[in-house]
Amino acid sequence: MTPCMESHCISFREIPHTTKLLQSFLEDFSRVSAYYAHPPTPAGIDAAAREVRLEPAVRSAVVEVLREQNRRFGPGNAIDSATTRNLDRLAAGAVSIVTGQQVGLFSGPAYTFYKALSAVRCAQETTGRGIDAVPIFWLATEDHDLAEVNHVFWNTRNAMTKYELPAKEEDAGRHVGEVLLGDSVESIVAVAAETLEGPFAQETARALREAYTPGETYGSAFGKLLARLLAGQGIIFIDPLDARLHRLAAPVYRKALDEADSLREGLLARSKELEHEGFHVQVKVTRETTLLFYKVNGRREPLRSRNGHFAAGDKEFSREQLSYALKDTPESFTPSALLRPVVQDTLLPTAAYIGGPAEVAYMAQTQINYQRILGRMPAIFPRASFTIVDPPIARFLAQYELDIRDMFAGVQHLRARMLQKSLTAGLASRFEAGEAALRSMLAEYEEPLRRLDPTLVEALHASGRKMLHQFEQLKAKAGRAENFRSGVLERHERILVDSLYPNGGLQERTLCALPLLASNGSGFLDDLLRRSSFADSADGPACAHQHHVVFL
Repeated sequence: MTPCMESHCISFREIPHTTKLLQSFLEDFSRVSAYYAHPPTPAGIDAAAREVRLEPAVRSAVVEVLREQNRRFGPGNAIDSATTRNLDRLAAGAVSIVTGQQVGLFSGPAYTFYKALSAVRCAQETTGRGIDAVPIFWLATEDHDLAEVNHVFWNTRNAMTKYELPAKEEDAGRHVGEVLLGDSVESIVAVAAETLEGPFAQETARALREAYTPGETYGSAFGKLLARLLAGQGIIFIDPLDARLHRLAAPVYRKALDEADSLREGLLARSKELEHEGFHVQVKVTRETTLLFYKVNGRREPLRSRNGHFAAGDKEFSREQLSYALKDTPESFTPSALLRPVVQDTLLPTAAYIGGPAEVAYMAQTQINYQRILGRMPAIFPRASFTIVDPPIARFLAQYELDIRDMFAGVQHLRARMLQKSLTAGLASRFEAGEAALRSMLAEYEEPLRRLDPTLVEALHASGRKMLHQFEQLKAKAGRAENFRSGVLERHERILVDSLYPNGGLQERTLCALPLLASNGSGFLDDLLRRSSFADSADGPACAHQHHVVFL
């Protein structure tokens, strides 16, 4: 195990780009409770669990598919024992705690793992309250935006590096879960694996090489990698592309088709309602919107409503044509972001969904579809959120007396703070002594001037502020001059930004977790799992609705 030496939490209100909707959801749920069926609390999960209704035949059929899929994901086509136990529990009537993510290259951003751990922890705590629950990870293989999943960033010894798998023209518009990685993945895997460092680098690299091979798809490789790196956590993975799952979900597609107009009107009204309350609308809804995509010539195309007919790509369809297609080939249909959760919870006995900020936001719209199609909605929970600070980065923070919040304030602020602390010890001490002497000298004039003319005291204070400001400016210029010679400050700034706030956003949203796993092993994940709790523990009070800053 790799214990964390220190951690603390930051409110999301202190983090740039946090939306008003998310802040209200986390800190003042009453303001947004009309858009969700249950509060993000253990009691909310328990209430949602009591509403779960899943036909035994559906449960049995889904579990059969899941056994097959998880066997394919496991090393040697064997299901991890913890996952096998959870599949048995699911078959026997357990509810599910579900999360999901796009199937990004090499597992995508680090929050992929944080979502999975949040689901595991939530399932454990729900079971501990007497409601049997298992964690399920929904692989978003039906998405078609290849540009969002064909690359990944991670830190190497030299700099933040982007690994990208070239996209082929013929793969445009296809489900990413159907797109083969191809031969070019081997060289990218080789280069990426070579950069992994630490006691667990070999283990992490082996999992990467076993999962990402030319014959795999983005979906299957992603599932295999997570099954290996999260072994023992009992996570059940589900790939929704399976035609059998589409047949089970067909009644949802049919309702979305038959009631396309009324569902669209409800969503348009919800959009206006959200905007009226000062919240943003995560998924745009137009007068042509339906909740379905339809496969045309191998491409996933949005199904649009036009004058009583429908269009997808360059083709038009009548309602009757689509109805026949739905009966014969339901796998040709896939749900939009606002329908996918309903399909998910038609197949699974979901008591809670663990999501990121965007998912929390679009669930405020999706509630309309839950009410009208499924008749129930799970509790929505925010995933655990982490910034991981490894020892070298912690030393830089200490050297410059910085806090993670200094990263949020922008590069100019960060550079100014670093300049103040970047002078050599001798020159820095001289500036400190000079500042103290200047303040002392100014203080000596205050009483004599007060006796002479009280109005002069304010003039003294104003002059003092200007003098001290100029002194600080001189100190900063000296720091810049010193670092211009060495280039140290610029290099340290880049290292800090790349490690803690890359691309102007939280670390977890850009950097892959694999280098962290190579350095720290599965014990690192176990530690984060404990910190994903919604209940207070021996490690301290829970901060499930806040951002964790963890120092290794």
